Amino acid sequence: MNYLNLLKVAIKAINSNKFRSFLSMLGIIIGVAAVIIMMAIGQGSKESVRQNISQMGTNVIMIRPGADMRGGVRQDPSAMQTLKQEDYESIVQNRKYVTYVSPEVTASGQAIYGANNTTTSVYGESLEYFDIKQWTVEQGDSFTEEDIRKAAKVCVVGKTIVDELLPNVGDPVGKTIRFKSIPFRIVGVLKSKGYNSWGMDQDNVIIAPYTTVMKRILAQTFFTSINCSAITEELTDEAIDELTETLRQNHKIKDTDEEDFTIRSQQEMMETMSSTMDSITIILVVAAAFSLIVAGIGIMNIMLVSVTERTKEIGLRMSVGARGIDISSQFLIESIMISVTGGVLGILVGWGGTMLCSNFGLPVSIPMWSIFLSFAVCTLIGIIFGFFPAKKAASMNPIEAIRYE
Repeated sequence: MNYLNLLKVAIKAINSNKFRSFLSMLGIIIGVAAVIIMMAIGQGSKESVRQNISQMGTNVIMIRPGADMRGGVRQDPSAMQTLKQEDYESIVQNRKYVTYVSPEVTASGQAIYGANNTTTSVYGESLEYFDIKQWTVEQGDSFTEEDIRKAAKVCVVGKTIVDELLPNVGDPVGKTIRFKSIPFRIVGVLKSKGYNSWGMDQDNVIIAPYTTVMKRILAQTFFTSINCSAITEELTDEAIDELTETLRQNHKIKDTDEEDFTIRSQQEMMETMSSTMDSITIILVVAAAFSLIVAGIGIMNIMLVSVTERTKEIGLRMSVGARGIDISSQFLIESIMISVTGGVLGILVGWGGTMLCSNFGLPVSIPMWSIFLSFAVCTLIGIIFGFFPAKKAASMNPIEAIRYE
């Protein structure tokens, strides 16, 4: 069997019916392009989400009050008062797998400067919060440990606060804004982070010493949460175990009792979001892949028509010594060529479509393995959907085939 001759015959047969061959390829082109574009958008969105979560902090671990049962009614975690100053100090003293720790209290309301006002949130934090959340002070400086000790009325603000409250005052450092009638002197301005994946403005923020927010705004002695950062992402589980043990000892919780706090890691959030994005991507790719099945049926239909049209040719080749495997290989090669050529064109169209999506601002990233997978799938489609027409051609009776009109 001379495969080179069979390849030449297949190319000649495709060239003799260019338009029909192109229509056969069209389904493959659309299907492969759709799969590549869907995978690129899915992968790009996944990477974008991971990047945005990473911008929220490094190896972040969040400790929040846990829900509790009181009188048969489960309490809202936000109403619990289980995280105290003693917990924060114990975590700082006993930390081994934790690098940074910051207690957190928050308050929402109107910030005012002169005749300007805006709705925002004040975050009461320690100095280590800036390292946990990867905040950089672009102008001025952050508050100090002395400010925390004295509950000083100072703050660091985001770009949105500056734009909304102090658009034409020059250097905002040193200016005094008011939040719930409490004056805060601006000591620093944060570098802009922009919007995150959920459309939340990360620059619409005021950060003040946690003691100031607790005493002067909220008048409370407990924390909303405690933010920590593990040494590395790989040691996140060890850090969680360390924090759990410290808090259970502090709260005198027995081994059989339920914890009155919850610990969640950024890694866990990333895994959840990645799993969600993977599921969405799979759904989109499966939907696009159905067009490849339809395209395969189209190729099989065209090949059956080709077998019928070339019945006499098949009979003549058999009569001069061509074996059934030679005939079937000829049509199988032709089917694979149509499918693979359509796949190559589909990859080019998919690449172009991905670049177009990128120009419209969609996050895209083409995984290289998807291109190799496209070649494999196209070859498989050519074999599977070309097998039946090839088998039909090989099983013809040469005498009846020669007499076919």
